[in-house]
Amino acid sequence: MQQLARIKEPSKRYAAYRPMNAGRLRMLGMDQDIWHRHASGWSVWTRFATLPVLFLSIWSHAWFGWPLAGLLIATVCLWLWFNPRIFPPPRRFDTWHARATFGERVWLNRGIVPIPADDNRRAVLLSLLMAAGFLLGMWGAVSTHLTAVLIGTALTYAGKIAFLHGMVALYDQMRDAHPVYRSWTTVPDNDNTAQTPKHHKTAS
Repeated sequence: MQQLARIKEPSKRYAAYRPMNAGRLRMLGMDQDIWHRHASGWSVWTRFATLPVLFLSIWSHAWFGWPLAGLLIATVCLWLWFNPRIFPPPRRFDTWHARATFGERVWLNRGIVPIPADDNRRAVLLSLLMAAGFLLGMWGAVSTHLTAVLIGTALTYAGKIAFLHGMVALYDQMRDAHPVYRSWTTVPDNDNTAQTPKHHKTAS
């Protein structure tokens, strides 16, 4: 409790912090609008299901040759880029997948707003597990080694589920640690709605 209390204390480190940069991945162009779209269940779960398709695309070099396999791989990568951008934001932000997405933003933003050390250590270890499983699966797909692909897929998914579960817990801890985090689940009323009181709705 003391550790979390220290985290929630206002700090000069982010007194001039720009809200739109929270959890932003500059190289991928992940701004606030895209993160909100990515919180959609359609985005989270269709992206989650893409891993076997990627491995299958790589494996296809054994059937069609690398030129066509490369085209399939590029298509999957393009889908992964478009995925957080094409679905509308969810109507609710208190779902498991939305909280997992916001928790990941909190974790990526840990250099600005510190998070509990145990949560960060667990997230890093699970990220390494996912990376190891992914590399094993990639190697298996390139070498057409089915066992390696299956083990790599299982390790990656196990690590990802545990990671997302940890991100949900992290977000639940940190959602009130900074005004930016509280603003993520604030949805303003439509200004064009007649005879509607002006207030903000927040997901609980």
